[in-house]
Amino acid sequence: MQFPFPHLNRRAMVKLVAVAGAAAASPVRLFGQAKKKSAPSSRTITGYLQTLARPDGGYAWGDQEVSHLTPSFHAIGAYRLLGETPPEKDALVQFVRTHHPREIKKLEQERRIFDWQQVQALTWLGADVAEFRPKIATLTQPLGYLKQYERHGYPVMQSELGAVFSHELLGLPTAGIADAFGGYIEERRRANGSFNNTPAADGGDGHVMNTLWALQAQLVLGRAITQRDELIAWLRGCQLANGGFTFQPQPMFGGVDDVVYVRAAVRALKLLGAQPAQRAACIAYLNSLANADGGFADRPGWLSNATATYYALDALEVLGALDTTATVKRRPLRARATLPAGLKIFSAQIEAHGQGSPADTVELARSLKIDWWGAKNAKPGWMARVREIAAAQRVPVKFFPANEEYGTWVDVPGLGTYSHTSDVIAPGDTDFGASLGARGENSPAVSWSEFRTRRLDPLQRGGGRLIWQFGENEELVRMFLDDSVERGGFAAISTYHFGNPDFMNTEPFLNRWRGRIPFIGLQDAHGPEPWWFADQTTGFRTLYLATEPTWAGWLNALKQNWTVAVRRDVWTKGRTWMHSGSDEVLDFVKAREADWRWWDNPTRARPMVSIVPVRPTDELESGRPDSGVSLRVRCAWENTPQGLLKTPLAELVKLLVDGREVTPTLVSRKRPNGLSDEHAHHFALPAATAPGRHTATAIVRVLATNAETARTVEFSG
Repeated sequence: MQFPFPHLNRRAMVKLVAVAGAAAASPVRLFGQAKKKSAPSSRTITGYLQTLARPDGGYAWGDQEVSHLTPSFHAIGAYRLLGETPPEKDALVQFVRTHHPREIKKLEQERRIFDWQQVQALTWLGADVAEFRPKIATLTQPLGYLKQYERHGYPVMQSELGAVFSHELLGLPTAGIADAFGGYIEERRRANGSFNNTPAADGGDGHVMNTLWALQAQLVLGRAITQRDELIAWLRGCQLANGGFTFQPQPMFGGVDDVVYVRAAVRALKLLGAQPAQRAACIAYLNSLANADGGFADRPGWLSNATATYYALDALEVLGALDTTATVKRRPLRARATLPAGLKIFSAQIEAHGQGSPADTVELARSLKIDWWGAKNAKPGWMARVREIAAAQRVPVKFFPANEEYGTWVDVPGLGTYSHTSDVIAPGDTDFGASLGARGENSPAVSWSEFRTRRLDPLQRGGGRLIWQFGENEELVRMFLDDSVERGGFAAISTYHFGNPDFMNTEPFLNRWRGRIPFIGLQDAHGPEPWWFADQTTGFRTLYLATEPTWAGWLNALKQNWTVAVRRDVWTKGRTWMHSGSDEVLDFVKAREADWRWWDNPTRARPMVSIVPVRPTDELESGRPDSGVSLRVRCAWENTPQGLLKTPLAELVKLLVDGREVTPTLVSRKRPNGLSDEHAHHFALPAATAPGRHTATAIVRVLATNAETARTVEFSG
């Protein structure tokens, strides 16, 4: 193969390719296109992009009211490819500058890809980026990933190489990072020239996305690209019969075509002075992604979004075919579906508490009008007890197992060995199989094929379903979820979460499956008591459509994409966040907000007080007496996500037993950090005085309003 610029010497060639590769494929600031008059096709595309523009100055996913850095980054990139400047540029610059995903909540670990998106987007817009130099200058080596999520601690390549691209963009010297990052990249080169997330010695083929990231970073670092012929053959081997590309020539699973794989392949081929073997078919595939709304989809027939639009335009530009968008026949939009008559809105808490006070659990479900309570890793006897209490009090809540199967590790050669792959729900009255993580964190890893056979199959036979919790390695997540679309697997994707206000904020690529896999909220309960986790239990839930609150109705809602994850609490700052895979379902739910709204709604309000008569036989209740009955009163507190008490929301005014005021004893346990494990008032009724029927009333004052409210229970001695 002849290199495309034979008149240049090797040093000049390396420098040119480094600049061109980083500029075109990252892409950096050096090759901005002159603004040109909009062609009809450009106006169609920019018209679509403007439907994503929001009053906050940025660009959003199509179903969201609030913008996000990632679709804003890709919208800016699309405008640049079309030779245009986005409208309201100054507001857009300010949005990008101030909306790293960590602004909602500090990330558990740095995601350097977001830093790069900020720097690159601002550079495209011609804005000053000097403020980013001090931080980026400290990113001098790859950051190991948390071993509780990836067994070996392998860094996530896409994210880590964002630091290299940011160095180049900011004009920071790369000499100080060349050895650390260069060695990291070289260790991950396969014999065929491709790259992936794990060291090559671990086995597994390359991945087209990681190959592009690695090639770009090598060029920025001034390192030579070797095995060109082998890599060109490998990249061409990723092309499918429909003209699109998948992520490697013979994928183990999830090997679908996708615009991101096409873009990565054609960009990588260009860096090597080559192009797809079937160029015309590739162009035709890219144009098949064009939808009538003016945007492009990830796959033919899927929904448009800013990311897919940018990738499609960038790939067409690489192929010298950007002008073909002027004559493309755009795919008609899917007609709005008519929902069946008789549907109602029900609520589910998935992975809510499965331990602690059964009585408090039922009180929360009663007050909040929870239809389905998914108990996370319930203790023996707990499920039977809460069902017994709910039946006795005629609280119409149904309980089901919703387990996080700790210690389950799935190994994907080339990507790593990951936990958090087995969150299951099941009806509770069937055998739905056993966890593969029986030995905890030391459980042996299984392949995805083994997982499907040994865990997914018995789960589905038992009427259960698999929930995707989270994963920050985009290349890996794509394999799992794409395989689920093709063959069944993960039946829902979690969004709102106890420790992360919204996974769609920190893993924006999840938006890709909107309309294909339903979105739910995942409580992932922590702490020993449900009462001290009520901020989370109140703040978000999953709504779904069915005619009746049956398990079959719930499964049908997942199958039909009739779910809406809703959050409104301290994290949303007075706004209502919603995720749904269906516009029709979202509109249905919004139009009936009065049926499910829990804020400013006394019929679905968080309870301010719990009063529980605890007997010696109540083994699952705290404050259990040796004899007689002990009344336990808990007021509402603001809690941490780990179930610790921060600030009281209500205080006990008086406790009445059989109409007579009594003086309870306060039991409060504080930690050195000032937070509490418990804050409860106890009053003992000795066995001699306990026989017969009694009433107990706790009167509390709501601190925010000074209003008093009461809760009365009847009990026998």
